[in-house]
Amino acid sequence: MPWRKKDTSQRSPIKLLVWTALAGLIIGLFGIGQLLEDQLRNIRNGLHMHKASGDIVFVAIDDKALREMGQWPWPHARDALLIDKLTEAGAKSIFFDIMFETPGSQNDDRLFAESLQKSDRVTLAARGPLGERGNEIELIGPLPILSAHARLATIRWDYNYQNAIWTLPSSGKYRGGRVPSFAAALAGKNMPSADEFPVDYSVDFNTVPRVSAADILTERAGSAALRGKTVIIGADSAVLGDRFFVPGVGRMAGAYVHIAGAETLKAGTPVQAGWLGALLVAIAVAGFASFRGMWRQQSFALGALTLLLAAGPIPLEANLVFVDIAPALLVTLTVWAGLLWRRYKNDGLTNSVSGLPNLTALKAFTGRDQALIAIRVLNYAEIVASLPAECERTLVEQIVGRLTVGSPGKVTYHGDGGIFAWFEEARLPFGNHIDALHALFRTPVKVNGQAIDLSATFGVEIGNGRSLANRLASALVAAEEAAHDGLKWKIHDPEKLNDASWKLSLLSRLDQAIDEGEVWVAYQPKLDLKTNKVIGAEALARWTHPEKGPIAASEFVAAAEQHDRIGKLTDFVLDQSIAAAASINAKGIEFHIAVNLSARLLGDRSFENRLAELLLKHRLEPQLLTLELTETSALGSTDALKMLSELRDMGVEISIDDYGTGLSTLEYLKKVPANELKIDQSFVRNMIENRGDRVMVQSTIALAHSLGRTVVAEGVENRQVLEALVEMKCDIAQGFVIGRPMSLDSLVRRLSTDRKRSVA
Repeated sequence: MPWRKKDTSQRSPIKLLVWTALAGLIIGLFGIGQLLEDQLRNIRNGLHMHKASGDIVFVAIDDKALREMGQWPWPHARDALLIDKLTEAGAKSIFFDIMFETPGSQNDDRLFAESLQKSDRVTLAARGPLGERGNEIELIGPLPILSAHARLATIRWDYNYQNAIWTLPSSGKYRGGRVPSFAAALAGKNMPSADEFPVDYSVDFNTVPRVSAADILTERAGSAALRGKTVIIGADSAVLGDRFFVPGVGRMAGAYVHIAGAETLKAGTPVQAGWLGALLVAIAVAGFASFRGMWRQQSFALGALTLLLAAGPIPLEANLVFVDIAPALLVTLTVWAGLLWRRYKNDGLTNSVSGLPNLTALKAFTGRDQALIAIRVLNYAEIVASLPAECERTLVEQIVGRLTVGSPGKVTYHGDGGIFAWFEEARLPFGNHIDALHALFRTPVKVNGQAIDLSATFGVEIGNGRSLANRLASALVAAEEAAHDGLKWKIHDPEKLNDASWKLSLLSRLDQAIDEGEVWVAYQPKLDLKTNKVIGAEALARWTHPEKGPIAASEFVAAAEQHDRIGKLTDFVLDQSIAAAASINAKGIEFHIAVNLSARLLGDRSFENRLAELLLKHRLEPQLLTLELTETSALGSTDALKMLSELRDMGVEISIDDYGTGLSTLEYLKKVPANELKIDQSFVRNMIENRGDRVMVQSTIALAHSLGRTVVAEGVENRQVLEALVEMKCDIAQGFVIGRPMSLDSLVRRLSTDRKRSVA
């Protein structure tokens, strides 16, 4: 059936869910979303900041200590003095976040060892070999003379590309045994396993007690700040290095990382719950939401899940349970966005009154060999005007009920103003069926208790290679002609155009009109919304007949395209517009010109050479010319796409015209090597009043920008629409509010005036 999109709509969420779930698994397994995860955790940490316990004091070898005590490294005798001072002050335990692998003088080393032995509360650092990672590597300890009189703990850790440490080891391997990590030892925890634990960085580092080593050595620091405290001694000077990226804070002394780890362990046992649980919950909820019929239910479920993923980890992390949510968040937001896109896409393909597929959906049907039948209910507007608003749907249901008699599975397309259409197999005797339908419509319908007579005629268009938009128009013309002639129905024959005298002579007259100067080019300005300057124009063919006056462009351009006579007209417009653009650019004004290009010309292998000759003749840079593609239904051939690529290689810009209508869909956006999208004016004109049109415009702009393409909005007729497009970051606008199509002289005057204002 034609309305295949409706039949397969349930497969779309399955495919979306499966691919999104796989993407979530890949992100989780390979840690692709770690950057997002880290940023989210930083935000959450800021929401539950807490004070440090105050049990751990940081004795900093800072700029002050270096200035007063001498440059680094200090002699071991000074380290011994520091231990003595801290021991006398009553420090409960002392940790050196400094490596003592290199011997000093024999006397200094002896004094240091004696202070360690006398204090009996000092822990020295052991580190891992430089450049090696993992918890099972053999650690390197301090000098044996020192390690004999001190406890050992590891300061080894792994950090990421930011020099940020998110996890710390519980212990490290040393000489056949294990020693605790600095964090575990500072917290007084015995953790002999080789596991790592997550660090809670929600501690406020401003509340960690800090004393300069200079104040300890000179006894300026009172013993009250140190008595009964655990002390960690470490570098805190840019001169000494040992600075790492503390998440959510910035670069700080490495000792603060050990302190944060110790504060984490003092608060409890941290648990790394990982990402898989949250991802499975997200997949389950997203799957449930995807198959709920009502958008509100879907949106509520996915919105609640997003809120849970964003806020749920806050109380968990406050209780030291760490959950990774990036893969789950990706699944939730992607499915939500996919359902939102499907909803608005379906809204654009559905009649708001009946819920039936509309004429836009009909134009997307790919069947070319079927007959298209249209019905016009001639008195539809009169009937609707006499009924309460809520009764229009009842009227439509009764009309559709009659149209589907004998073929209940038939898909009926519903347009505005009492237009309905459907497809029939061209080889079947559908004439008898239409006669029967016409007889049904002679019986009044009952709506709101009233018997209402319907006046209807039918039009038929036999399947051919023309676009569905043209075929539908032909079927509706046939229905109007049937009403005019008093017939039940009529077949539209495209070949009858050749029988009318004017239509017969139109094409030959057009060629002659070009030669005699009756055809001319009008220019409609295009406004750059960033600079608020006219940066180009679209060239539009105009024909002023000496007897009939202005001939509608839609009439002679369409006829030329249908009969493959568009080449001469296009060459004429290109010659005139390229010459105009070249003359404007020669005045020092950068000016772009856009010309409509029928897709039929993409099969003309000589077109590319003719275009190159025109650009060379008028000395216009190719990038200042944009070819706007019309009739995208003809772009399916490999040759057409190949020529487009060659035109792009030449430097010419390519634009997809009337994007959003007919067959100008995502498929063509992917295939056609275009620089620019031109949003159809039917969406732009009504975007202020119609939310669906506004969303269509906004999403098209976002999509185009994500693909690196420029967006032009045509049909801009008032300031409200123009301001909305600026807000949406549309690139270029075109329409009556900017300027109507005008002669070249008028355009040049407009540009000169704008330039003078800019200079002033």
